[in-house]
Amino acid sequence: MEILGEQDARRVPELVPVRYGRMLASAFTFYRGAAAVMAADLSRLPTSGMWAQLCGDAHLSNFGAFEAPDRRLVFDLNDFDETLPGPFEWDVKRLAASFAIGGRDRGFGDGERRAAVLGAVRGYREAMREFAEMGELQVWYSRLEVAEIEKRLRGQVTKADRKRFEKGVAKARNKGSLRALGRLSEIRDGKLRIARRPPVLVPIEDAFGDVDPGEVAGAVEGALAEYRRTLEDQSRNLADRYSYVDAGHKVVGVGSVGTRAWIALLLGRDESDPLFLQVKQAERSVLEPFTEASRFDHHGQRVVAGQRLMQAAGDVLLGWASAEGPDGVRRDFYVRQLWDGKGSAEVELMSPGAMAGYAGLCGWSLARAHARSGDRIAIAAYLGRGEAFDRAIAEFSEAYADQNEADYQAVLRGEREGKLTVERGV
Repeated sequence: MEILGEQDARRVPELVPVRYGRMLASAFTFYRGAAAVMAADLSRLPTSGMWAQLCGDAHLSNFGAFEAPDRRLVFDLNDFDETLPGPFEWDVKRLAASFAIGGRDRGFGDGERRAAVLGAVRGYREAMREFAEMGELQVWYSRLEVAEIEKRLRGQVTKADRKRFEKGVAKARNKGSLRALGRLSEIRDGKLRIARRPPVLVPIEDAFGDVDPGEVAGAVEGALAEYRRTLEDQSRNLADRYSYVDAGHKVVGVGSVGTRAWIALLLGRDESDPLFLQVKQAERSVLEPFTEASRFDHHGQRVVAGQRLMQAAGDVLLGWASAEGPDGVRRDFYVRQLWDGKGSAEVELMSPGAMAGYAGLCGWSLARAHARSGDRIAIAAYLGRGEAFDRAIAEFSEAYADQNEADYQAVLRGEREGKLTVERGV
């Protein structure tokens, strides 16, 4: 779909109106939805030749808090839709550039933005040097608990930042399936059902209004049965204790708009024991045209394997499945808990000091994720003890922020000239 001039069109993925609307809210939201654009750009640059399992979309909003299986809140990467092996610095550049672009969005000055970018890269470099000196098990069990973060950031953030942090932690601890039940379901025709709030939340019977409801329910339950078979024995035993109730389509994020993202409501003992699963479509990674084909035939399995490798403490109910839609097309999905103590940083409210401190946490977490699969000793040696790598990535980040702004303006022109349909405010 050519929405812009020939040169600009190569840089813009094909989008749906809601996705355009979310991307065009700002240059930063545009960046969040343009992982494919940046992957193409990075592929044209020299690389170190040192590979690791990549997130593929390691921008600052794809880190956050969630409850580990032992119910402690940890901070880590939390989005793996694009995961695939590749040059380690691609993730570092995507992360660093997100702080340059996010800092511009916040109105930060040049020095304030540079401090955040350098905080991310320095955090990565210094952590990788630490991991290079550790044994394999020590690296594998390393994780960053939210309880430690306050100590790390003390003295770097304002009193208002600390209050927001504490409020965010409390909100994350309260964000589970029971809360989702009140937010995402309703009683309809005397039965518990997914709420009807189009276009963001649409019950499955509305999404497939011309298909027999029993047939739709049977397809969902079949997909969930396939998903259960991908779980480890103890997790399958847990999942088998829940029964399917209803499902719906829920629009999520920025880059994921346009893909199928279902939620399934299941009940355990009774209605006080709900479980919400997200069943999210998995397509080919945006990295694949520029690295190598995935070793997995199933892209849901690719996402799950990448997440298990990169995350310090994963979701015990993480699995994958396939499902055939009414159009006869069979699609890959991965399945995870919808809300499991999840919390994210409020970037739009961060002070310069808070953003710089947060950047360091993201850098540390990305280094730990790469250290699990890459040659951490070689990467650490490549990065060195000095700040040459940090400064080079900082220069790249500002240059890429300029490129991102130009791309953003090009798509805005496409909207003004009527070359694409945009649905805003959804």
